[in-house]
Amino acid sequence: MSMKYMIALSVTGAALLGTSAHALDAAAAKALAAKSACLACHAVDRKLVGPAYQDVAAKHKGQADALEKVAARIKSGGSGMYGPVPMPPQPNLKDDELKLLAAWVLAGAPDK
Repeated sequence: MSMKYMIALSVTGAALLGTSAHALDAAAAKALAAKSACLACHAVDRKLVGPAYQDVAAKHKGQADALEKVAARIKSGGSGMYGPVPMPPQPNLKDDELKLLAAWVLAGAPDK
């Protein structure tokens, strides 16, 4: 096998694995958001108390450090970025849970 072929095969395989893992992560992220009371203040496509997840995704689109920023914001809470109402912190979530939620939000909070 040529090196180009092996690289192309590796990239394609990684993309396919990422797609199927994303579907599982979306369900887990939505369940975690519900369990953590995120859905009491946020909706996918409209502002409730806090911004719509799609608005958060649009605001951070193209930012290389978006995942880390959003995960840190979920953990620490805060106010002022989307209005005066503070978002309560989620200090008890583990780093992998914070990243899962952040990735889901940055993807526009898909169902699947």
